[in-house]
Amino acid sequence: MPTIHLTTVIHAPLQRVFDLSRSITLHKRSMEHRQEEAIKGRTNGLISYNESVTWRAKHLGKIRELTTQITAMQQNEFFTDEMTQGDFTYMKHDHYFKEIDNGTVMIDIMDFGTPYGWFGRVFEKLFLHNYMTKLLQQRNSTIKDYAESDKWRVILD
Repeated sequence: MPTIHLTTVIHAPLQRVFDLSRSITLHKRSMEHRQEEAIKGRTNGLISYNESVTWRAKHLGKIRELTTQITAMQQNEFFTDEMTQGDFTYMKHDHYFKEIDNGTVMIDIMDFGTPYGWFGRVFEKLFLHNYMTKLLQQRNSTIKDYAESDKWRVILD
């Protein structure tokens, strides 16, 4: 099962970064190139503990749906979202936040698995791990861009 581990330094207050990371609206903006939209559950605003969202987006040439639920949350410290329905056999994404002198460190740890036995394992290693890493990097870049500028006000005000 692949694991993605990303660390992003954002020069913005912890609360702002934590909230932008939970923003359905900002997530949609970060995935516009995938035509991603929230279609069920929490479809706008800030997702919270025990809430779920179903996303519809075009990935790998096909329209796909993925439902995740926030299964753990400690305000301004971490939250976890886990797949409840989708193409993966398993997906868990832990988001950690740590205040530093000049901003916030955001850490993502994502584990996922694919069906199809050995073929799925080869696909994970040769393609999917890199594909998913780039999606998370795009999302984090958008969070950083909004958090470090006045753009965050459009999302959180």
